[in-house]
Amino acid sequence: MTTMVSWHECERQAPELAKIARALMDDHQHKVLATLRKDGSPRVSGTESQFRDGDLWMGSMPRSVKALDLRRDPRMALHVTSADPGEGDLSAWRGDVKLAGRAVEVTDGELLASFDLPDSDAHLFRVELSEVVWTHVQGDERVVIDACHEGAEVRQVRRK
Repeated sequence: MTTMVSWHECERQAPELAKIARALMDDHQHKVLATLRKDGSPRVSGTESQFRDGDLWMGSMPRSVKALDLRRDPRMALHVTSADPGEGDLSAWRGDVKLAGRAVEVTDGELLASFDLPDSDAHLFRVELSEVVWTHVQGDERVVIDACHEGAEVRQVRRK
């Protein structure tokens, strides 16, 4: 994506992909967030997210390293996996979703108060998306990757 978009805009541009991505995200409370440390190396952290008012939101405990990373450099990626399909039954695997973009900290007191954050000093971030990717398996163990980038049609790649 050349520009960042809200979750609502993603739903408008790629409704089927957004529907699948949201279902997987709603099914799994815990996600893996990738941020960038001060030296540019990656950091992964557990996080939770929620959809509200057409946006994707993430909260963070006060002064957590992931919040400090995002304040310094808002670029991020979010990974959501589904349950393992079990031995030899890839048709049952729902796939995983990866989102990338940036997390913009929200400091508006009224908006912060409207979220049920556990601490008055907690951080709240609105996610602006640059890509949404769903990786799954179809048929005879063919890997299928559906990807959406802002301003472009959903692109599908199939690998055997």
